[in-house]
Amino acid sequence: MERYIPNLKKKYHSEVIPALQQEFNYKTIMQVPRLQKIVLNQGVGQAVADKKLIEVAANEMSTIAGQKAVQTLSRKDISNFKLRRKMPIGVRVTLRGDRMFEFLERLICVALPRIRDFKGVINKFDGKGNYTLGVREQIVFPEIDIDKITKMMGMNITFVTSAKSDEEGYALLKSFGIPFKSAKSKR
Repeated sequence: MERYIPNLKKKYHSEVIPALQQEFNYKTIMQVPRLQKIVLNQGVGQAVADKKLIEVAANEMSTIAGQKAVQTLSRKDISNFKLRRKMPIGVRVTLRGDRMFEFLERLICVALPRIRDFKGVINKFDGKGNYTLGVREQIVFPEIDIDKITKMMGMNITFVTSAKSDEEGYALLKSFGIPFKSAKSKR
């Protein structure tokens, strides 16, 4: 019996590696940048007043990612926000391996096209080849039942790559099919 391999993983090995190796003149395939992990992060600042929001956010994030979400805790006291140290204020999920490729495919093929007036994502990297995409509403994911939504919450999706520069990171994510707004990657 054959082992299941996600489509984007097959595409990475068959199309992306040779294309990037030719574009950037890498000597070996080990130099080609790869997607190391995808981190989904959702800050729930209103959880200071309503503890139920953290549980709801964790359940939604687990449903979207297909993996259990963990709570993030505050690091310090901020009296103006009624925030105490080690209080739950968000949820996050780190995806690696096959789950990461499956999530990326669902994001590109299903979730992003469902965003109203979608014209592509902005091309803004962190300087080290990593990219963070902000999603304003969790309902763009088909796993979320719209009738059960109590509050619209956005999330950040961070793509961590092994790229040495933003240009390499852009080429990697573009080759996976992430729809960037402009074709220019040079700053």
